[in-house]
Amino acid sequence: MTKNRVEAVDRALSIVGAFASGPSRLSLRDLAEKTGMYKSTILRLCGSLEHFGYLVRDEHGVFRLGPTIGQLGSLYRRELGDLLRPSLQELAESLNETASFYVREGEVRVCLFRHNSTQEIRHHLEEGVRLPLQHGAAGKILLAFSGEEGELFDSIRQRGYHTSMGERAPDVAAIAVPLSLPNGVLRGALSVSGLKSRFTEEFQARAVERLKLEAARLAALIDSN
Repeated sequence: MTKNRVEAVDRALSIVGAFASGPSRLSLRDLAEKTGMYKSTILRLCGSLEHFGYLVRDEHGVFRLGPTIGQLGSLYRRELGDLLRPSLQELAESLNETASFYVREGEVRVCLFRHNSTQEIRHHLEEGVRLPLQHGAAGKILLAFSGEEGELFDSIRQRGYHTSMGERAPDVAAIAVPLSLPNGVLRGALSVSGLKSRFTEEFQARAVERLKLEAARLAALIDSN
């Protein structure tokens, strides 16, 4: 159990976290249902969150995330990108396939960073694209290492990677591993993707090894910053 926790801070952060699974605007009743806290407690905590820009409340009393969240998110993305972009480029060049990094946002996964392969026929990705969690290697990794239950996810957690062959698109294959910090916090999924015909057993074994090594190196760098 984590030491030196402050209960009021935990509760305030749980209010902010209530927006993670959508929708983007929540009433006091919605927040009470999502957090299990009394409305009076939520109102007190929301007062502080509003003061520091983490929440905004409109004239109807409905809450949404405030500008501070966006500012911190941009800073987080920029600093994380400084570490991830060189790694994705190296992965893409060494494996000759598109390398990407996904994070979970509610019930979808978002490609936060990517480096597309230079091959003429390739799996092309754009940063910011939103894809389903239930289909594709990266989605299954994010589900598994977020605690999803079931035999499939138990197996994924045990081997530490997942391969999808034509799961989301018929001709596309992908391999993904979790990027988790030493304390177990999941930061996202590191993946390579390309034409299914090029994902031979030999390539898959090499890709899994490279992805796991890079994920471990990145986790150590992020944890030290």
